[in-house]
Amino acid sequence: MKIVIACDSFKGCMTSQEVCRNIEKGIHRANPKHHCVLYPMADGGEGTAECFAQVMQGDMITMESLDAYGKKITVQYARKEKLAVMDVATCIGLNMYPREARNPMIAHSRGVGKMMKHAIAHGCTKLVIGLGGSCTNDGGMGILYEFGARFYDSHHKLLEPSVYALSRIAYIDKRHFHLPHVECVAACDVENHLLGKSGATFIFGKQKGLFVNQFKEIDQWMTQYRDKVQQTFHVDMNEMPGGGAAGGIGGVLMGVFHAKMQPGIQWMIEESKMKEAVKNCDLVITGEGQTDAQTMFGKVPFGISQLAQSYGKPTICLSGALGNGYEALYQAGVIGIFSSADRAMTFQQALHRGPEKIEALAFNVTKCIDGLKGML
Repeated sequence: MKIVIACDSFKGCMTSQEVCRNIEKGIHRANPKHHCVLYPMADGGEGTAECFAQVMQGDMITMESLDAYGKKITVQYARKEKLAVMDVATCIGLNMYPREARNPMIAHSRGVGKMMKHAIAHGCTKLVIGLGGSCTNDGGMGILYEFGARFYDSHHKLLEPSVYALSRIAYIDKRHFHLPHVECVAACDVENHLLGKSGATFIFGKQKGLFVNQFKEIDQWMTQYRDKVQQTFHVDMNEMPGGGAAGGIGGVLMGVFHAKMQPGIQWMIEESKMKEAVKNCDLVITGEGQTDAQTMFGKVPFGISQLAQSYGKPTICLSGALGNGYEALYQAGVIGIFSSADRAMTFQQALHRGPEKIEALAFNVTKCIDGLKGML
């Protein structure tokens, strides 16, 4: 049997490549005659650049950037020829700081701008930027700052990028702003606009550490910021679906940098050239750390199942855990959804035993499939 294995990472536990390899080990332990083809996947979130480098045999470029609070950090992005692939979670990731240490009111996106500038300075003419997993809500102000825009209050005082600064902007000086002549792709699986009840602050603010009673005021600040950006750059950041991604970075990239928005998993599928392998396989196996209702909104298992369904191939989902609403994935053509969490254990135990558990799950599922084939 020819099996395509295309999984996302299990965050904090295994990279997507490690997940795929452990599933392959379980399959071969059950039946070494099965032929497996591995495609580590990502949907624009943490690990997107690493996945691209693995699948496309690109290089990982190391550089110094800034985290969301201005601390110098070493980050990496992928490069192949003149194409650079980076994910914002590398420098402003939500999981980089424990919940109690997060302060979204002062977090900014300057580090992303530094990564973009580094790639451009080293000859890249196309940038793919994965927008998943950010901890910022500065409207992409930090990126504009890195490319030369300067923000001033009514007293002509220079403002540093932050949520606090959004409401204080009286004017933007773009005399030294440099718009690079590069093609940009914003890899993202959300379509939320920048403002309003379905926008960046109201939908994603809580997970970043904002309090519910702050949402209305911060959304008003973001509206004022949008107005100043529109006045200066003649683009409406709230017009584009996906403008609310990564706390407004999506709006800056699409509006000011003229980026094309593309679901991260679709972009990965195209770049990996995996369609031919799916077309000629007997079974597709996908998975992620937790499968739940959010999976249907462009996550890896949903995108892979849609590809498999287009070729009439069955898909099985092997995930670390199953959350509320995971059953919706059956409607996307998945024939089986399984969790590797086979007994009660702490979260830390689950992370530690993740590799052996996913291998065991793949072993058991393979035994079941082979047994059924022999009986039918």
